Amino acid sequence: MTSIDSSKLLAMRTAILEQNSALQRAAGAGMPGGIAGTTDAKGVSGFGDALQSALAEVNALQDQASTATTAYETGETTDIAAVMLARQKASIGFEATLQVRNKLLSAYKDIMSMPV
Repeated sequence: MTSIDSSKLLAMRTAILEQNSALQRAAGAGMPGGIAGTTDAKGVSGFGDALQSALAEVNALQDQASTATTAYETGETTDIAAVMLARQKASIGFEATLQVRNKLLSAYKDIMSMPV
């Protein structure tokens, strides 16, 4: 068995902790009103708030896609790439929401079928 130098181990630990904190900051900055931004009176973020903000974000993406499509159809814009990108973002957001819903329903059914 090889021995690990304690200074290398501490350096690896520090690097991992720095990466973890950077990822947490990025996740908080990337999701306005997301999990990091919603807290209740006790300072604890709630699952319902996180789910509601995610649904609002998906709804906003769908509204943007609809607006971009209408603008393209009426001739206000000619950038088909931007329209298709907005539509794809909305589609991916909807599919992700659908998968989360399916997982939640599956978990609910599993919990309800457990013997008491």
